[in-house]
Amino acid sequence: MKELKIFLSAGEASGDLHASELMKALRAEGGAGVRFTFLGGDLMAAAAGHAPLVDYRDMAYMGFSEVLRNLGKVRRNLAAARAAIRRERPDAVVLVDYPSFNLRLAREAHVLGVPVYYFIAPKVWAWKKWRVRQLRKYCTRVLSILPFEVNFFKEHGVPVEYVGNPSLSEIDARRRELPAAGELLCRAGLPEGAKYIALVPGSRRGEIRNNLPLMAEAAGQFAEYKAIVAGAPGIEAAFYRQYTSLPVLADSTFALMAHAEAALVTSGTATLECALLETPQVICYRGNGSPLTYNIMKHILTIPFVSLPNLITGRETARELLLHLCTAEAIAAELSRILPGGEGRAQQLAGYAELRRRLADPADAPRRAAHIILNSLPERSTQGF
Repeated sequence: MKELKIFLSAGEASGDLHASELMKALRAEGGAGVRFTFLGGDLMAAAAGHAPLVDYRDMAYMGFSEVLRNLGKVRRNLAAARAAIRRERPDAVVLVDYPSFNLRLAREAHVLGVPVYYFIAPKVWAWKKWRVRQLRKYCTRVLSILPFEVNFFKEHGVPVEYVGNPSLSEIDARRRELPAAGELLCRAGLPEGAKYIALVPGSRRGEIRNNLPLMAEAAGQFAEYKAIVAGAPGIEAAFYRQYTSLPVLADSTFALMAHAEAALVTSGTATLECALLETPQVICYRGNGSPLTYNIMKHILTIPFVSLPNLITGRETARELLLHLCTAEAIAAELSRILPGGEGRAQQLAGYAELRRRLADPADAPRRAAHIILNSLPERSTQGF
């Protein structure tokens, strides 16, 4: 069997998860001859059977100032990725979210005549709409995982196909392997049977710095509940100690959200995971925003919500507290509504049920994406669905 070389790039923890499942599907569909070069993390490494070219923990920088401080490393990562594409001339390049970096790789591959597939596309329907031109020019196909974005891409001439959302099946599979709540409480130094609120302040230092102090202050207003912080991969415990004395559990975000009575979650992929785990949440994103920034963003954004649960259901399934509106007092007020006995808890859980229904069809997004990639490559043919 002819070797098939596929280059993948994922720059964050969620991308590492989704890309690893796609890699498994590509190998299952394409056979043992499929070989990977990739930028990603431990899950992609396990799927490929070898280490990444660049670990995503050396890539995940947020905002202008953080990127500027790490500009040398960003440039080295980009140079290494471009050199690998030129050297290996892969049969396909597969990009997973992380647009500021990955769209540069899309251009490199396009110039070389390598097909480019974007799995989990940039959210250009929300902001930076000018990037749609790059997707249209450089991408062979956008493999969409969000049903509401397909019409947008079609209207802008981007070749797109909805493959389903991988989160539902991934979460249900991981749910079956959850550690017991007692194990988490023991690791956190809390008594057995304690009820807790999960604090999920993000995977980047800037997010943690801005959101964790407010989350901790809000959770502290509920004496009957403990609070546990979900530590992000690659962020040392000492960093969290600058902002809270609460227990921090590393690499346990999923389990912490699953067993929590409620969660405070920084806007991002974790909000969708929390919703599919059926844990009531308050969506928090403080940033460095002022009222002026908020008003500017309201005019820049072309969507009514910023979080995936709300965008997918088309209504405010979970409350979003953004920029200057994200205060400890506002978080606590909303938290009181969704904790057991709160008047908003049942309504949010009903919204979660609707979210699950919308994402249930079609199933097996990684396999569908793998099938499309392999069947659109020259001289490739696999069995259809």
